[in-house]
Amino acid sequence: MTTVQLLEGSSLLSWRRQQLERGGRRVDFDWLLDLAGGLSWSSLQRLRVEPQHSVQLRVSLEDLERIWGLHLDQAIPLQHLVGRCPWHEIELTVSAAALIPRQETELLVDLALEAIAGMYVGRWADLGTGSGALAIALSRAMPASPGHAVDLSADALALARSNLEALASTGRWHLHQGRWWDPLEPWWGQFDLVVCNPPYIPSELICHLDPVVRDHEPHLALAGGTDGLQAIREVVSGAYRALSPGGWILLEHHHDQSDAVLELLREAGLSSIRPARDLEGINRFALARRLLPDQA
Repeated sequence: MTTVQLLEGSSLLSWRRQQLERGGRRVDFDWLLDLAGGLSWSSLQRLRVEPQHSVQLRVSLEDLERIWGLHLDQAIPLQHLVGRCPWHEIELTVSAAALIPRQETELLVDLALEAIAGMYVGRWADLGTGSGALAIALSRAMPASPGHAVDLSADALALARSNLEALASTGRWHLHQGRWWDPLEPWWGQFDLVVCNPPYIPSELICHLDPVVRDHEPHLALAGGTDGLQAIREVVSGAYRALSPGGWILLEHHHDQSDAVLELLREAGLSSIRPARDLEGINRFALARRLLPDQA
């Protein structure tokens, strides 16, 4: 990208209208202005009232036009084009190696920290870590507790390592390549907290996803088999032996899978099972724990 550019507010607003006439969503373009250009949403709104004020962009209009054009023409996610994504008070490096972390997944962190409030966490895990988003959030919240981030993809693990080194450098985290619980066998029975955002899209729905997702995000992180529950079954089936007594597991799932996931958790012998809602009020998460010995 090129040099910083100083513009009169009215000129910027006129240019913005021209770009939106090319297509795309206003919210996406304003996100691009913010993350790549350095113009916050609140500053943009202020220009509407005071267009005579000047603003400074971190990049040229030509650079922004090029990025917007690639997004419109090839459905490339803006996060990939910019290389960054704000998430849960941090700014992650993102790429096609892993799923772009979604806003609703921030709630999984909040739910996890609520579940363990007042509880000693000796060891935690993030299964299917992708970009490392959940692992970073947990490591920053519990820097003294050893954490384990697992992913099947070597490319995703490389991305997660880069993000963890940049954003959770004081944490005690470890990366493992492999399938779900398999690389963690030496620590089975010791995990006080486990989070997992697995692939849960039914296979037949993949082709109907928005091209931004379907054509540019890794299918390994999306496709959950015929009914979308393949990965969740694998994770849940190993939860009892991997969790410590009293340990918690929290899962994200598809919008219509709550009843099925809760039943899988019951069948696995877990307790304190409950759903939790996303930002739209839909049951999107499931929580469960292994009973303490005196509760069994």
